[in-house]
Amino acid sequence: MTTGNLADATHNPVRPQSRHDPVRVALIGCGYISEIYLTNAPRWGNIEIVRVADIVPENARRRGEQFGIPAATVEDALADPEVEVVLNLTIPAAHASVALAAIRAGKSVYNEKPLAIDLEDGRRIVAEAQAAGVLAGCAPDTFLGAGLQTGRALLDSGAIGDPVGMTGFMLTPGHERWHPNPDFYYQPGGGPMLDMGPYYLTAMVNLLGPIARVSAMARASFPERTITSEPRAGERIPVQVNTHHAAVLQFASGPIATLVTSFDATPGDTPNLELYGSAGTMLLPDPNTFGGPVKVRGRGEREWEEMAVIRPCADNSRGLGLSDLAAALREGRAPRASADLALHVLEAMHAVETASREGRAVEIESRPGRPSPLPA
Repeated sequence: MTTGNLADATHNPVRPQSRHDPVRVALIGCGYISEIYLTNAPRWGNIEIVRVADIVPENARRRGEQFGIPAATVEDALADPEVEVVLNLTIPAAHASVALAAIRAGKSVYNEKPLAIDLEDGRRIVAEAQAAGVLAGCAPDTFLGAGLQTGRALLDSGAIGDPVGMTGFMLTPGHERWHPNPDFYYQPGGGPMLDMGPYYLTAMVNLLGPIARVSAMARASFPERTITSEPRAGERIPVQVNTHHAAVLQFASGPIATLVTSFDATPGDTPNLELYGSAGTMLLPDPNTFGGPVKVRGRGEREWEEMAVIRPCADNSRGLGLSDLAAALREGRAPRASADLALHVLEAMHAVETASREGRAVEIESRPGRPSPLPA
């Protein structure tokens, strides 16, 4: 399924008809992540952020003044006929409600990750976007960056032969060390799988295609956490979600991957992502970044060869997926960082929790295709 009936996606008469005109965007959610989206927006050339909004008006006013963009209420941003796309940077618990409100207002939408907390809400976003003839996309877009696109090109060219398996490790002792308000990481909708799993799983699906089956175990290692960051240093917060996951993923194309995500572990020497093939192994960069390095070691060889990372967007390129959605809107195609892909990842993350809780393997229903590579 592709999200959006593209023949109807430009029916609003106030929208420009030229594919070269920038797509007008309203940003909703003026928190921490909004700054990099606003900083990067001018570099893409095909989007213009025309409104910033937040449930807390002061947040919108502050961001608007910082970047010279008019602040609006959430309701006014959604109702603005000039707005074509809503950039949804709200907290995860609000992703679904804001995305659905945007779709029902006739706007395309690009969510920060995850697509939603509840799986049924994610399915509703995809279905309603399709019915409304608008596009729905979702972060992460790091898989479109130079490092992982280089890895994709090498894999597709046969550099390590046929893929056999993969491993991924996301290990950190917790976000309360640096985040000023880390509570939501340990509340329903948080935890390392929903927070960081999208980066790893999206990268894996980009390389290997859709996931078919999931087995897993999970636990909450500590019942509470002590904040060590300012301004709330010393405050204790309860842990309401699993904070250490170990998953086994079987892909529809055959390879088997393992993924560990943890807020309980100090990282060691484990790779962020490692891809195993019949003719060698590829070491890939942290999927929460856009750049390299990318290394390959042939079967039987002792040394790694560092590969040239010549694809674009090696720096912090948050918003690349939004720019691709804007291009898709003008060109009449599906976005690469699509809601279909994000829904598949959300289903896999829920399957990790279900498999752990029920002690069984869980079949994955959705089957998105691999996103097409970003043009070099």
